[in-house]
Amino acid sequence: MSIPQSGGGPIDRHEQLAEYLADGCKPKEDWRIGTEHEKFGYCKDTLKPLPYAGARSILAVLEGLRDAHGWAPLVEGGNLIGLEKEGANISLEPGGQLELSGAPLETIHQTCDEVNDHLRDVMDISDKIGVGFIGLGAAPIWTHDEMPLMPKGRYKLMDGYMQDVGTMGTTMMRRTCTVQVNLDFGSEADMVQKLRVALALQPVATALFANSPFFEGKVNGHKSWRARVWRSLDPARTGMLPFVFEDGFGFEAWVDYALDVPMYFVYRDGHYINALGQSFRDFLKGKLPALPGEKPTLSDWADHLTTVFPEARIKKYIEMRGADGGPWRRLCALPAFWVGLLYDQSALDAAWDLVKDWDAETREALRVAASVDGLQAEVNGVNMHDLAREAVAIAEAGLAARARPGAGGLLPDETHFLNALKESVESGKVPADELLEHYHGDWNRDLTRIYEGFSY
Repeated sequence: MSIPQSGGGPIDRHEQLAEYLADGCKPKEDWRIGTEHEKFGYCKDTLKPLPYAGARSILAVLEGLRDAHGWAPLVEGGNLIGLEKEGANISLEPGGQLELSGAPLETIHQTCDEVNDHLRDVMDISDKIGVGFIGLGAAPIWTHDEMPLMPKGRYKLMDGYMQDVGTMGTTMMRRTCTVQVNLDFGSEADMVQKLRVALALQPVATALFANSPFFEGKVNGHKSWRARVWRSLDPARTGMLPFVFEDGFGFEAWVDYALDVPMYFVYRDGHYINALGQSFRDFLKGKLPALPGEKPTLSDWADHLTTVFPEARIKKYIEMRGADGGPWRRLCALPAFWVGLLYDQSALDAAWDLVKDWDAETREALRVAASVDGLQAEVNGVNMHDLAREAVAIAEAGLAARARPGAGGLLPDETHFLNALKESVESGKVPADELLEHYHGDWNRDLTRIYEGFSY
């Protein structure tokens, strides 16, 4: 979840809302890669989730990272709830999932180094206090009542609201993890093409990174239970967004969509003011019940945009949201996949050719099928395994065309970061398939074995 935004003046003109998004346009040489990933923490002896405070806790991990590895604290209501350093943030998801929101970096070599450094630092602290971390799309055993709610005002508001809309909002908050990548666009037209490809191919990412076949100690019948959870959230702010594929889509159409998403809050002076279900359109008129007579700032608009949760979304960049959290090497594979598809024009055009003839029903059906069947999904004649093979090949060509060297020039490009996905394409198996094989095989259906076998 995002931290509060800052640095925005008053909104005097409706046009400022779209202008805020358009300000994200950058020349290609300034395009960057921002990788985010979440993981579950647990006590090694009990295999129970970490509380916020205590000797073995989220707070102890944050304090250790602050004191031993030079991170600056982020405090809310007297509670340490995050860290920041050199353009990166460490934040907490509602159930205590620890998230790295990486700095915007030029190459996947750099973003993977950042991921590696972060995980090594986390392991340095967690090993000393008897804590482990694991990358999965959903908590495999823990129940809702076992999960703490982090002491952030935003989450307290959302927790109550999520119980009134959809059926799985509180499950999403406490018991799911994802890996995401944020990428830039050069113009409105470039944003449109990239967002359409991102939405249409998000089910491929869901299938390739599917890593949550267990929930509450049982096989759940889905390769990605996390993706299943997101389908029963708040329909006003989730989904595949058919309007993005309509003629005339652009920044203004996104503004209209976001304005129709009910609000959660307004952030003022370190406090979250309850605006649940209220309208940002009313806010623009000075008629928000939560703050009567007050009009929003651009920071309020930026905050509101963080409460929109479709499979891909735009702020001042595009955020890919369809992948389960997972093993160490796949945290670098996700940015490789999307950078390869979107940051080379020939690859982007080829990716669009793959999906341009699909209708909204096909895109939605692929989203559903990916969560259930992974690479074995098939919808309206579209075979997910074949589609993934083509998408990964296009991404590989795009990375080769970028030709960004690493390791002091020893690596000519970034294509090797796709190796985990190429192995899945070759075998037809994704992480969920490996987990299920262990569960039915050498684990003898003892799901506690997942912690020893798949923790970082």
